[in-house]
Amino acid sequence: MGSLIQQKTLMGTVEFAGIALHTGVETSVRILPGDPDTGYRFRRTDIPGAPEMAATVKNISDTLLSTSVGLNGASVKTVEHLLSALAGSGVDNAVIEVDGDEIPILDGSAAPFVRGIERIGLVDQDVSKRMIRVLREIKAGDQNAHASLSPAESFSVEFTIDFTNPTVGRQSMEFHYSPEAYRKEIAFARTFGFMKDVEKLRENGLALGGSFDNAVVVGDDRVLNPDGLRAPDEFVRHKILDTIGDLSLLGIPILGAYYGHRAGHAINRTLMQEVLANPNRWELVCLEEREPDSIIYRSIQESDLYGINPASP
Repeated sequence: MGSLIQQKTLMGTVEFAGIALHTGVETSVRILPGDPDTGYRFRRTDIPGAPEMAATVKNISDTLLSTSVGLNGASVKTVEHLLSALAGSGVDNAVIEVDGDEIPILDGSAAPFVRGIERIGLVDQDVSKRMIRVLREIKAGDQNAHASLSPAESFSVEFTIDFTNPTVGRQSMEFHYSPEAYRKEIAFARTFGFMKDVEKLRENGLALGGSFDNAVVVGDDRVLNPDGLRAPDEFVRHKILDTIGDLSLLGIPILGAYYGHRAGHAINRTLMQEVLANPNRWELVCLEEREPDSIIYRSIQESDLYGINPASP
């Protein structure tokens, strides 16, 4: 498992390939080790010069049905499942090379990414892990759909969905993070959509690569996938998966409790913007081990760490 207080990256390189959900194009992605204090960085290898962009809030370029990041005309779409797998697996730093403008959807969950990361393994880096420790509530949205971060001694995500479609309906779940819990409880949950929306989405150039192989498709009164659901509450589990991926765009992990009610990528983006706009409601801390099995959080005074007013794009 390695040290709980040190940053981690991959021991080697892992590759994935498959259809992109929205463009329907075959793409491949390589995840490489990243230097300490660099977070996640995307590199578009299909563009001359292989431009890079940090996976941070300020580089979010779109939140329509998925999360995209971009910089200076180069972008990467549908990043949330891969980022969720990295964050959920405890990876702090990684370079993500993509040979197209969208991450492959694979089976619609984070599980294939997690299995690949586990196969390569992680290595401790000689730098303490840094975290955003929430001191006062931060919130975004309205009565209909909202999200918040509140003080807590660990990271958790509580989510409620409420759809008029009776097959999905109202589901709630509270998830307390650890890499093992993420692998067992969250990573397997697939993205989902409604059959009634498919034609309109494709007319607008979206969901062109969607199929029963990479999404849960919901009809008027049942799940249409021949193999059904992986869990009765797979829908809300996937929303938690998405949230973990979105929140990783803060650049460093969170020490706090997230609550979302019918929230999505756009509200998560606004919430993260509220975090950065209200530095009096949180503090940067690093983890220190005072004695075996005893970890403390030490406040960091510097205000220019990666992910928080990053000096580089």
